[in-house]
Formats: sequence, C-alpha cells, structure tokens
Amino acid sequence: MKKRNLDSAPWIWRTISTVSILTTLLLLFGFGYAIKDVIFPEGDAKLGTGQQTATPALDSGKERPAVNDGKIRMAVIGDSLARGTGDDEGLGFVRRAANLLKDQGYDVQVLNNMGVNGLRTDALLSKLDEQGVRYVLQQSNFILLSIGANDLFQGGQVLQGEDAPTAETLAAALPETSKRLQEILKKVKEINPDAQIAYIGLYNPFGDVKELKEPGNAAVAAWNDAALAILNNEDKMTLVPTFDLFENHLGQYLSSDHFHPNGEGYEQIAARVAQEYQADTPAEGSGK
Repeated sequence: MKKRNLDSAPWIWRTISTVSILTTLLLLFGFGYAIKDVIFPEGDAKLGTGQQTATPALDSGKERPAVNDGKIRMAVIGDSLARGTGDDEGLGFVRRAANLLKDQGYDVQVLNNMGVNGLRTDALLSKLDEQGVRYVLQQSNFILLSIGANDLFQGGQVLQGEDAPTAETLAAALPETSKRLQEILKKVKEINPDAQIAYIGLYNPFGDVKELKEPGNAAVAAWNDAALAILNNEDKMTLVPTFDLFENHLGQYLSSDHFHPNGEGYEQIAARVAQEYQADTPAEGSGK
C-alpha cells in the first residue's frame, strides 16, 4: 500500500502543476481583459435594445428610416457621462430615459451607446468621421450628446492630486472648446438633419470643493450659456440643463469618484431628457 502511494505521487504533482499553470493563465487573461477598458476605452455597442454593429454609412438620406413613424430610435455619443460611468446598474441616462418614455407609452429603441471614457471635444470631432458612428447617427431620430466636462475639468484628475484649475485657466479654455462644440453640433446636424438633438448641459461636480466652487460654477455657467446660444440658432436642437440638479445635491447624486453621477443622478438627468423630448415632439411617438 505504501509503495503504491509513492508511485502515484509524481502523477499527483504533475496534475497539481498543470492546474496551477492553467489557473494562472486564466487569471492573467482576466486581468488583461479588465484593464483593457481603462487603457483602450470603447463605446458600449451592446447597450440597449436594437443593438447595432459598425456598418458603413448610408449612401443616401433616402435609406434613412422615416423620422415620423411613431418610433423613437435613440443614440448617444460623447464622453463617460454618455456612457453611463458611475451608474451601478449600468443604465446611464440614455437607458433610463428610454425606460421613462416607454412608461409614457412611446415605442423606444436604443440603437447604440457610443460614449467613451475621457473623450474631449477634439477627439469627438474626429470620431464623427468614422463610418460606423455616422451610420448609427443616420439611423437615429433622437440623438443625445454629452461632451465638454473633460475639456474643462480634465476628467476629475484634480481629485487625484493635480493642481486645481483657476478661474483664469477655466475661462481660457472656453473659447476654443465652445468653438469645437459648435463644430460638433454642426457636423451631427449634417450627418442627420432630420433628427432631434439634445445636448446634456454641464454641472459642477466640485461645487463642494472650496478651491473649485466659484471658478467651477463660473466656467460651467459660461459653457452652458455658450452652448445654449449655439443651440438656439438651430432647429431641432435643445439643451438639457443639469446644473441645478446637482448644485445642492452633490452628495446625493454623485458616484464615489466625485465626478460622475450615480444611479440616482442619472435618473434625474433621464427625467429631464424625457421631458425635453416630450416638450419638443408633443404629437409624435406616443402610443397613448
């Protein structure tokens, strides 16, 4: 009996070694997959119903689905706020707005979420030239856009120890950034002139940080005013205000990163999005 146990020992150790190696490889693969999103962030093509993959842009507007067919085809593009970062349920404001509109009797389809963590206005301008992005926007009749926070606040990096921006540096960033916003809205309009476009206004996530409250509020107010001036000169464009939602409720509506909304914060934005859609298209889309 003892001899048989000794003879089987090498087989047991070989099995343990093999399992250990496979487990290590699996852990390394999982780790690499997990950090991929941080190093190479991408939009979430699977968010929502009616999933779409990247497809060549339409050759003609004649192929675009009818805008007034009673259905809402939503798409969102922009930064991490568009993506829904910070929402524990992974819905973001686009899925939450879609659910609210469905509750009101609308036929809603979320085509694609093209939000990218850390995206700024210059990168978004380039992204709008991608065929897959243009295709999704051409298929939509309700386009949601979130951009600008990373241009002003560097994605919240000040909370990781970087120097807080001053009123002067924030003000200095506004002219060029607002100019790019105008170019973005113009390009989206050119891609799909029939769609309703809703731009998500900025809030100051650092309103409770002494060094950033006043300069942050001033920069956000100036940014939103500039955005509103652009939107007011265009048809089928609207601003969804968020500053007042967060101003006195940062602790309630911000996620643990102190920059992005949490689920409750996104729900507040979603309610505004649904209200804006209903206000701009009162006779369209409702199944009631």
